[in-house]
Amino acid sequence: MKLFGRLIVAATLFGAVGPVSADNLRWTIRSDYPHIVSLEFYSQDYSRAWPGDGEVYILNDYDVHEYNLSCETGETICYGAWVRGNSNRYWGVGLDNSQGCNDCCYTCGYGDTALRILN
Repeated sequence: MKLFGRLIVAATLFGAVGPVSADNLRWTIRSDYPHIVSLEFYSQDYSRAWPGDGEVYILNDYDVHEYNLSCETGETICYGAWVRGNSNRYWGVGLDNSQGCNDCCYTCGYGDTALRILN
């Protein structure tokens, strides 16, 4: 066996090949709420969020917004939204993924989301 073949076998045995597979999940969201809404997406499988780094997406109009998230195939991602300055009024999993939700999560690699309207 050549050196290249040995490296592939060793990498496979020790899990050094890399992540499962990269994919995308496109969310489509519109806010009909009369105040500014903050929005974030949370992985339920990994310790990460979109946009991440302490940032949030801002919904301050009634337009439809699309968010294309890079994710791993099979990864579950939930949205959390809340009224800016009042996290007691929320949608999905809310601020910091702190609430439970019904039907606010999608699986990466299994199609894009339907339009979500926050009102």
